[in-house]
Amino acid sequence: MYFDTHAHYDDKRFDDDRDELLGSMQGSGITLILNAASNFRSAKFSLKLADKYSFIYASVGVHPHDSKSMTDETVTELEKLLSHPKAMAVGEIGLDFHYDFSPREVQKKRFHEQLELARRVRKPVIIHEREALRDTLNAVSDFRDIKGVFHCFSGSWDTAKIILDMGWYLSFTGVITFKNARRVLEVLEKMPADRMMLETDCPFMSPEPVRGRRNSSLYLPHIAEKIAEIRGMTLDDVAVLTMNNGLRFFGID
Repeated sequence: MYFDTHAHYDDKRFDDDRDELLGSMQGSGITLILNAASNFRSAKFSLKLADKYSFIYASVGVHPHDSKSMTDETVTELEKLLSHPKAMAVGEIGLDFHYDFSPREVQKKRFHEQLELARRVRKPVIIHEREALRDTLNAVSDFRDIKGVFHCFSGSWDTAKIILDMGWYLSFTGVITFKNARRVLEVLEKMPADRMMLETDCPFMSPEPVRGRRNSSLYLPHIAEKIAEIRGMTLDDVAVLTMNNGLRFFGID
């Protein structure tokens, strides 16, 4: 019984078989899914999925790639969506200086606005960070009163300690199964068990041995297997642990 804490079933790569695929989840041991928004459109789509499927929840937010599309009214509209009973977090939000699809100063401004929004509505945040670690940590350091998770974490133990010392969480994708994933394995070995979550980030980041295929929540056990190996746990114990961590983080009863 797994909780995929970060998926993107609003992505067009699921257009041909979305309902069939989601309909197979619970029979395959995927108990819960959090569909993470990347912009205003996907936030509304995510909430529609949450209305349709009892096991799907949603986050609401604008990804740094789409920061340039935000206006001063966007945050007000996001706040309205966050009143939905299955809108559990603000995200995914953050900074991405790898692609720079939005100007960096715009990313920083909209990131800060959405952190303030999370504080106001008392929701946790889902953080996207790529090649912007210093600026991201500087931004979130002013918001230690809210909960957050750095999603798709693949950084060093030194970075992980900073995040964990804030009381925040880390979630892990199929990246941990890749041959060049060395630093993150140290993090998995050393970090507190109660701050760890699983995610697929589907349709991206397919784990070994299905790397190269379209990812889905059905592949979550491959990620759990790697964590079980690293931490000397059973697969069932990893599933239970990460399920409980996800429920606690998102405040799902």
